[in-house]
Amino acid sequence: MTISLVWFRNDLRLHDHRALVRAIERSDQTVCVYVLDPAAFGKTGFGFDRIGKFRLQFLRESLVDLRKQLHAVGGTLHVVVGDPADTLAAIAKTAQASSVHCHLEYASEERDTQERVRIALARIDCTLEVASANTLYEVEDLPFGVEELPELFTKFRGKVEKRYEPPSALPPPNQILNIPSEIAAKIPSQDIDGIHFFTSSSIEPDPRGVMSFQGGETAGLARLDDYLWQTHGIRSYKETRNGMMGANYSSKFSPWLAMGCLSPRKIYDEVKRYEQQVAKNDSTYWMFFELLWRDYFAFVVAKHGRRVFTVGGIQQQQYSWNQDAFRFDAWREGRTGYPLIDANMRELARTGFMSNRGRQNAASFLTKNLGVDWRMGAQWFESLLIDYDPCSNYGNWNYIAGVGNDAREFRWFNTIKQAGVYDPDGAYVKHWLPELANVPRDQIHTPWKISGDEQLKFSVGIGVDYPAPIVDLFASADRQQLLFTGEKD
Repeated sequence: MTISLVWFRNDLRLHDHRALVRAIERSDQTVCVYVLDPAAFGKTGFGFDRIGKFRLQFLRESLVDLRKQLHAVGGTLHVVVGDPADTLAAIAKTAQASSVHCHLEYASEERDTQERVRIALARIDCTLEVASANTLYEVEDLPFGVEELPELFTKFRGKVEKRYEPPSALPPPNQILNIPSEIAAKIPSQDIDGIHFFTSSSIEPDPRGVMSFQGGETAGLARLDDYLWQTHGIRSYKETRNGMMGANYSSKFSPWLAMGCLSPRKIYDEVKRYEQQVAKNDSTYWMFFELLWRDYFAFVVAKHGRRVFTVGGIQQQQYSWNQDAFRFDAWREGRTGYPLIDANMRELARTGFMSNRGRQNAASFLTKNLGVDWRMGAQWFESLLIDYDPCSNYGNWNYIAGVGNDAREFRWFNTIKQAGVYDPDGAYVKHWLPELANVPRDQIHTPWKISGDEQLKFSVGIGVDYPAPIVDLFASADRQQLLFTGEKD
C-alpha cells in the first residue's frame, strides 16, 4: 500500500492539477494538505502586511471551496498552520507517505521553501516530486534553457508562440482514495474559519468596485464561463482592455490565476474552443498574448532569481531613489493632486484591485515623478492587490522603474495625456474622487488650473477639498531623467 501527500500551494483547484494527478496515479491513497506559513503573514521590508485583507479573504474563500471540491470526490483537505518543512515532514511521517507532490514555484522565497521541504523529507526517506508550474508552457518545452531566456519579450514571443502549442489542461480527478480514518485523525487539521489569520478577514465589498471577487475554483470557472460564453466579453477584449470601469473591460481572471484557482491552460483551451465555435479575432489572440506575458515574467524570475527583488533589479542599476515618507504616503493614499493617479490609488485601497492601465500610470508616477524607491510601491501592491503574483508584480515594477527587461531609456507616463485618452470624460476620476464631481470634463484632469471663482462654482477648493499637485509633472520627470542618465553605472 503506497501513500502520497499533495502539498497545495498557489494551485487551489482540481482541474489541470498535475501534482494531484501524479500523486493519484503513483499511489494507492492520497493525503491533501495546505500549510499556512506564519512567515507569509508577516511584514514586508517596508512594514506593510504581506497579505492584506482583500487577498486574505480571497484565500480563505478559496480554501473553503477547495475543501468542498475535494470532499465531492472523496478527498479531504488538511489545513495546518506551521513551517512547511517541519509540518509536511511530520504529516508524511504520520501518514507513512513515500512521496510528497507539489507544483513548482519560480519566486526565490517559494523556491527556498521548496528546497527546505525537500531536505526535511529526505531525512525520513520521503521524496519531493515537483510537477510543472502554473504557467501556460512547460519550462522544459521552451526552445532554450532558462538561462538563455531573451531579455526582450518580443524575442521570447517570436521564439515560442508560432512553434509550440501549450499543453492541454488536465481534467479534474473523478475519485481520490483517502487514507484510513484512524490515520487521518492523527493529522492536524483546523477549521478554516477558526484559524486566527482569518478571524477578521471578512470585509464588505465597496459598491464602486469593478466587481465582487469570490475566491475559489468554482467562482473562477464561473467567471471564465461568464466572460467567454455568457457576455462574450472576449470578442472585444483587445479594444476594451485598457478601460478602468466595469466588470467586462477586461477578463478579471487575474485573482483566480494568482491563487491558482484557474489554470492558464484551462483559459487557453476555452479560448480556442470559443474561436472554433463562435469567433476568432484579434481579441481572442490577445488573451493568449497576455497569458504569454505572464509566462515570461515567471521565466524572468527563474532566470534572474533574487535580483528581481533587489533595488537594482534585473539590470542592477544603481539609481538614487528616495524613501520620502510624505511623497509615498500622498501616493498610496491618493493625495498627489493628479486625479488619475489618486482615483486609481483610492480604488486599490478600497477594493484591492486596479486596472492594468492604472497600475502602469501609478508605478510610473511614483518612480519617474516622485523618485521614490520602486520597492516601496511594489511592496504596497503586494500587500493590497487581490491578484498579487510575485513574478508579475515585481517583473512589471522592474520594467516601469527602468531596472528590468528592456531598460534602454527613460520611460515615463504623462498622466495628463493618459487621462485624456483613457478617461476622456472624467467618469472614472469622478467615480473615485467625488470632491471633483462638479468639475467639467475639460478641466477634470487638471484641477489645479481652476480659477478661484470657478472653484466656488464647482464647490471644490484646491488645496482644501482636493490637494494641489505635490510636484510639477514635467519638471519632476526632467529631474529624474537627469538623475537616471547621470548616475547610472
